[in-house]
Amino acid sequence: MDRSLSSDARELVASARALLAELVEEGIDQIDRSLATPAECEPAEDSAQPSKGPRESAVLQTDLLAEKPLWGRKPRLEEVREVLGECTRCGLCEGRKTIVFGDGNPDADLMFIGEGPGEQEDLRGLPFVGRAGELLTAMIERGLGLSRADVYICNIVKCRPPRNRTPLPDEVAACRPFLEGQIDAVRPKVIVALGKPATSLLLGRNVAITRVRGQWHEYRGIPLMPTFHPAFILRQYTPENRRLVWEDLKAALAKAQE
Repeated sequence: MDRSLSSDARELVASARALLAELVEEGIDQIDRSLATPAECEPAEDSAQPSKGPRESAVLQTDLLAEKPLWGRKPRLEEVREVLGECTRCGLCEGRKTIVFGDGNPDADLMFIGEGPGEQEDLRGLPFVGRAGELLTAMIERGLGLSRADVYICNIVKCRPPRNRTPLPDEVAACRPFLEGQIDAVRPKVIVALGKPATSLLLGRNVAITRVRGQWHEYRGIPLMPTFHPAFILRQYTPENRRLVWEDLKAALAKAQE
């Protein structure tokens, strides 16, 4: 199979699986469990070819990164960004226009972590500046009475996934050292995880956001509040969903101010 067609097929399967997972969380209790995982969709390796594919190489690079410290125990955001460089550690680099590192106060008490950049973020190089970002900014500024510049905002992956699909496991793994570097640099008092992918990564297990949102957890000793992603609120713009997110953000702010 042509490599580009194979890549498109994997992306379509990943997008379909993410959509089905959302439908389940929203009350649809039957989905097709026979959908293949991304790994199952990858073409078989030619045993005569010893070279590694780009995604396998990315995982190996990430393993190597994990074996040695990339910066000091209390890095600066600038150090983390410098090591990230013009990253080519996973396949997302092939379609991005801009790396979207993070935005906000490097000493913020509140840190918001989302899923990945969208179209506007990819164009502007800043997280949460599209429609979902406008809603998040309104939550922070009009809801919590803070300036967006008072908090720190980033995503679990720094490059836009094609068609805004959910990031694949190897893409998340390639970016994880840099997310952890951002957390170590900012050292927030509270992390707000926006949506299922960010929450699942930080909790270390696959979760249904409808079940864990509003409940306190911890990530490496930092209080963690999962809540709905602003994009979900835009799709399901109900008084109940808005009330739930508002309660989550108020709780996060109160904890950060203790």
